[in-house]
Amino acid sequence: MTKTIALFGAGGKIGSRIARLLSQDSAYRTLFVEGGEAGRARLQEMNLTPTPAEDAIGDADVVILAVPDLLIGKIAGEIVPHLKSGSMVIGLDPAAPFSGKFPPREDISYFVTHPCHPPVYNDETDPTARMDYFGGTAKQNIVCAIMQGTESDYALGEEIARKMFAPVMKAHRVTVEQMAILEPALVETITITCMTVIREAMDEAIKRGVPPEAAQDFLLGHINIDIAILFGFLNAQFSDGAKMAVKRGMEQIIQPDWKKVFEPENVMREVKIITEGVQNR
Repeated sequence: MTKTIALFGAGGKIGSRIARLLSQDSAYRTLFVEGGEAGRARLQEMNLTPTPAEDAIGDADVVILAVPDLLIGKIAGEIVPHLKSGSMVIGLDPAAPFSGKFPPREDISYFVTHPCHPPVYNDETDPTARMDYFGGTAKQNIVCAIMQGTESDYALGEEIARKMFAPVMKAHRVTVEQMAILEPALVETITITCMTVIREAMDEAIKRGVPPEAAQDFLLGHINIDIAILFGFLNAQFSDGAKMAVKRGMEQIIQPDWKKVFEPENVMREVKIITEGVQNR
């Protein structure tokens, strides 16, 4: 029997990308739910007809929540009590489920997935795919977790995740807690912060007289080599001078206890900020 998927937030940034891919897949009957005027207009531009939320909830075998983190708790609370027994809810970010925003209900399953996005080093040759930073045209990997449910529920969730983030290379199975370590801790709290420092450092070099194009070309070229060495894509080592510079930089720039970001209480604090919009210290 064909599964009916209700995609909430179908006209949003990520929702519209998922809507495009699922609308082309005859393996599912997809209902596109969108409450915003701009989102509904985007669906109409894609020749997709919005479905009223109450109709979608009644028909859905699977609900995908492509909605902002701050709204997931409210929206899930309105949807979950009315779902058919045996239904599945798919979240696209670990913050809401990890922080307890999914309502308890034992007769449904909860699945969480998130795209890794196309990797820095890839084999894409098509110009459009080369410029696809989010996925949907370029190949990417994904992470998946079954928060509540059976092995068959996990299999269904991964199957749908592969379709809505296609083309997918690998689907890594993790726990919801591990996914929260990946995001926000690893890729937001740490990586975006470090990349922001790098960008501000480039701006500082420009302020001190380095021509902007020279600074950017020099930096991005060296980032390419640095990533290749640090992540094992290139069998090479940094020079002794570079290693000494890194040692001095770690002492001057990085706090000695920076890895506390990964402690469970800090990860939970970050996800609560994401889902509640309030920073409690």
